[in-house]
Amino acid sequence: MIYFRKLLQAFRSLSARLLLLTVIFVMLAEVLIFVPSIANFRVNYLIKKTEFSHLASLAVLAAPDKMVSKELKEELLFRVGARSVVFRSANSSMLMLTEDMPATIDASFDLSDRSPYKLIGDAIEALTVAENRIIRVMTPIENEPTSSLEMVIDEAPLISAMLEFSWNIFRLSLVISLLTAILVYLALHWMMVRPMGRLSASMIAFRRSPEDITAGINASSRKDEIGIAERELEIMQTRLRFALKQKEHLAALGTAVTKISHDLRNILSTSHIVSDGLAQVDDPHVQRVVPRLVNSIDRAIELCTQTLKYGKAEEREPKREKFPLAPLVDEIEASVIISDALEIRWINEVSNSFLVNADKEQMYRVLMNMCRNAVEAQSDGGVVCISSELKQGLSIIRIKDEGPGIPPRAKEHLFEPFAGSVKSGGTGLGLSIARELVVAHGGIIQVEQSDENGTCFAIQLPN
Repeated sequence: MIYFRKLLQAFRSLSARLLLLTVIFVMLAEVLIFVPSIANFRVNYLIKKTEFSHLASLAVLAAPDKMVSKELKEELLFRVGARSVVFRSANSSMLMLTEDMPATIDASFDLSDRSPYKLIGDAIEALTVAENRIIRVMTPIENEPTSSLEMVIDEAPLISAMLEFSWNIFRLSLVISLLTAILVYLALHWMMVRPMGRLSASMIAFRRSPEDITAGINASSRKDEIGIAERELEIMQTRLRFALKQKEHLAALGTAVTKISHDLRNILSTSHIVSDGLAQVDDPHVQRVVPRLVNSIDRAIELCTQTLKYGKAEEREPKREKFPLAPLVDEIEASVIISDALEIRWINEVSNSFLVNADKEQMYRVLMNMCRNAVEAQSDGGVVCISSELKQGLSIIRIKDEGPGIPPRAKEHLFEPFAGSVKSGGTGLGLSIARELVVAHGGIIQVEQSDENGTCFAIQLPN
């Protein structure tokens, strides 16, 4: 049982399959060669028989009165391997040799018709017919176009010769196929299987220990597809190893930043309480300084909060439900526009009947981040317009402002954390968090317009 398993495992390898397929293909090619070969062998056999018969006929014609003794006739028929021989000319026919008891003819063949399909068909018929037939063979005589020779022979010796020829062809084909298979196997094993084995071993070793430099592949100088694959794999492993190291450093840094942000937020919360107490002081100088201090502390607390949210490894899976979007937009307005001094005109164009299929809490965070950015982009006042539509099975939500647009440098890293901030001193976490939540819903978020007339973000969600 163990030996059978090892044998089965060996045949599952690429090398064993290659060897087996090569043998099979060569044998198929030999079969295609064998069929016309056996037909040609049969024709040559019959032609030689007719040549011997012709010589025997000439011996009879050379005898006095064209008569030979019974013993010589039997000897000639035995040497020729025929039952009778008839010589035919344009005006007559002559029975040259015959047995005492004429045989019953089972089939007749005319060798003047040598079309490939007929010869192959006759050969296959001869090999597949079980009984011992007696056949008549007719063939024109060379250099005598008006004359022909007819002989009656037993087919059994012909079939025996054909079978022996077939067996010889089979043995020769088997030897040729094995030699060809071994040579092809060795060539392909050297050129393809061994390099592919190196590629596979390198991939497995890299998967098990990506940080191990010795696990990488050393690309050869080959110019073919395998050489290209080796070089590309070497480049990919090098880049992945570098990316993994960078990820480890960023993960460690992210953990440290999260802890620092947590403690810093607690400290800033205490500072916020103290600043609220300072706001009660009647000193004019204090009254001028405190609002700026409060705003600075608020921004610092918000930065710590956003960093802590982004520092989570994973957001929970969205709990999707259909709910009206318009009330949620009104709720966001109350949270974003907290002061009349902002001079922001809020326009909610979402229909009361418009339903969105999403996680309500996560959509609140998405729209909150997007709308807060829209408000902050218009420090001197402007318009924030939220609209919606259904299009081709998608719920499309647009947030449009009349700000100065997104700077070209910010567009390149717009949704990347700590890199895509539009405003000075920002982190870009708001857009990054919004995009992650939208993608978790199976949707996309993109910039539809951004110029000196304002910016329009579009959120597309499956309905």
